Amino acid sequence: MACQPANGECQPFVRISLLAGKSPDYLKAISDSLHQALVESFEVPEKDRFQVFHQHQPNELVFDRDYLGGPRSEDFILIHITTGKPRTLQVKQRFYRRLVERLAAAPGIRPEDVMIVIASSTFEEWSFSSGICAATPSQEAA
Repeated sequence: MACQPANGECQPFVRISLLAGKSPDYLKAISDSLHQALVESFEVPEKDRFQVFHQHQPNELVFDRDYLGGPRSEDFILIHITTGKPRTLQVKQRFYRRLVERLAAAPGIRPEDVMIVIASSTFEEWSFSSGICAATPSQEAA
């Protein structure tokens, strides 16, 4: 499926927050596992991938070790997904399960250490390039 901005069917933008000090291979494994889970269970096209890693010092990533889950360790990871296309509750639940399975397999993050936040926005709040609103029909953008 190709990206169709007018329909809001593009890859979400994902911010991944974790403590600093992980290897490039560890970060790649997170990226790959996350993207595969998005493709498999969150209705995301294979070719669209936008992720940003934020690595924090211990005093910059503050989290409760036991609130609504846990116990959380120093491997805690917060995945914040901003999407222009709403998903059903069933799609979100399937994605949550698939993502923790994939992250447990590679790079080996315990499910208790994975927090996921999904925020929806309208497509008019996005510009993918050139200062053009994603909600603008392509012939008007030219």
